[in-house]
This record gives sequence, structure tokens and C-alpha cells, in this order.
Amino acid sequence: MATTKIIELIGSSDSSWEDAAQAAVSEAVKTIKGVTGVDVVGFKGKIRDGKIVQYRANVKIAFIVESARD
Repeated sequence: MATTKIIELIGSSDSSWEDAAQAAVSEAVKTIKGVTGVDVVGFKGKIRDGKIVQYRANVKIAFIVESARD
């Protein structure tokens, strides 16, 4: 039986919220094995001179916990 762990990350992008979410996933898979899903919890943005200059995506990343038997 597999156990899943969930961590929460914030990704950022100068382009879009989708790119911000992808940035978080891309960083997670560099150090975490068995990533199985992402849940976008929320979006935030940084505003300068009335324009969005940075997009942020708060995400939850799910991955399988490896047991000593694996």
C-alpha cells in the first residue's frame, strides 16, 4: 500500500500564473521522486504602476513516499 505526502510551494513567473505553477512543479521534481499531482490552491500577483509584474501560484504537490521495502 502506497502512502502519499503533500507539500505546499509557491512558484513565481514574470509571464503568467500557469508559468508560475509550472515553475513550482519543475523545481519540485528536481529533488522529489514520484510526484503524482498538483493542486493549485491560489494565485497572487505583484503590482507595479497598475500592472501585474510578477505572478505567483500557491500549489500543493503530491508524491509517493518510498518505504524501506521499496
